[in-house]
Amino acid sequence: MSSTGYPPQHVAITMDGNGRWANERGLPRMAGHKAGGDNIRPVANMFSEHGVKYLTLYAFSTENWSRPGSEVSGLLGLLEQKIDRETQAFHHDNVRLIHLGRTDRLSEGIARKVKQAVDLTGNNTGLTLCLAFDYGGRDEIVRATRRIVTAGLPPDGLDEALFARYLDGPGIPDPDLLIRTGGESRLSNFLLWQVAYSELHFTPVLWPDFGATEIEEALSEYRTRQRRFGGV
Repeated sequence: MSSTGYPPQHVAITMDGNGRWANERGLPRMAGHKAGGDNIRPVANMFSEHGVKYLTLYAFSTENWSRPGSEVSGLLGLLEQKIDRETQAFHHDNVRLIHLGRTDRLSEGIARKVKQAVDLTGNNTGLTLCLAFDYGGRDEIVRATRRIVTAGLPPDGLDEALFARYLDGPGIPDPDLLIRTGGESRLSNFLLWQVAYSELHFTPVLWPDFGATEIEEALSEYRTRQRRFGGV
């Protein structure tokens, strides 16, 4: 049994494998991204049913801007479509939506819709769903440092708890469990500050196929972990 109890309070997922899912089926890469986007709400509902309170999904990294322009445009368009179609459904399900990452590189229209979705669901009391879009762990730490400097905080008063207040999701507990789909075993610049003591679970299943079986497997493995946080 984990020292913090079961189920994990916060699960984070790197949603990897959309492009390979499409390639295996002879489909364009955007078909894989669409299938991956369609999988978000079912997965969120399943984790919520397991008692998970926070779910963070890595949707688009700061490094993903280097992908071909057509794919980047497609991903941005998909984000806009999902906001339009899914926000009311999440609101109906009492899900609170939070954005992690930058908005200054998004179009004015998309940035406005992201803010509207966050504002609309801000008082919901069910699952908190954090969508990391144009997000990078190193970038987040740099931006937090800039906020601290701008606020004029004295260096002697800075500690880990205070620093965390200047990150993108203040008040959100660190992930207990980090899952990566798609068979890769690396962090890829995701939540570098927050996952210092997270349990890691890697699955070969591609994100569009990630479902109830894989969730049960990840949670069952987490249940066997002994979390000592550097202690005995």
